Amino acid sequence: MNTVLSRANSLFAFSLSVMAALTFGCFITTAFKDRRVPVDIHVSRVMLKNVDDFTGPRERSDLGFITFDLSADIKPIFDWDVKQLFLYLSAEYATKSNALNQVVLWDKIVLRGESTKLNLRDMKSKYFFFDGGNGLRANKNITLTLSWNVVPNAGILPLVMGSGHMSVPFPESYETTKSY
Repeated sequence: MNTVLSRANSLFAFSLSVMAALTFGCFITTAFKDRRVPVDIHVSRVMLKNVDDFTGPRERSDLGFITFDLSADIKPIFDWDVKQLFLYLSAEYATKSNALNQVVLWDKIVLRGESTKLNLRDMKSKYFFFDGGNGLRANKNITLTLSWNVVPNAGILPLVMGSGHMSVPFPESYETTKSY
């Protein structure tokens, strides 16, 4: 009745139960931690172009370009349970056709052990700031926000918004130059 296999099975099941309890205990120590830090965002240049939209019926759409400065100290976010952070800068704005538009402009992955001081100057958006219409022209309330996903060793994946944002007015006229 108490063969080697049944004893090994009992030992294995008990070990898994203990490991699950320890993992839950580790998770609960950081589950309620506030992971917000102050973020400073400044925009130095905004440019707007009206370009052909090849996805639809031969219409033209707005394409925005933003040059920004970003600074934050994300060291308080890192603790023993944080494996990496996925940072992203997003723009939120409203148009006549949509109450809420969200566009990711820039992102970065910060691994444990890397530099936790963000001090970025004259950064251009990594992804196109494309509006499927003309909702960027003369829009006075485009809000830039830095947010991050915390990737833990054990537990949930919280989505945290930084405690600093900036509202950017877009120009009323389109640029005609070829460069940015």
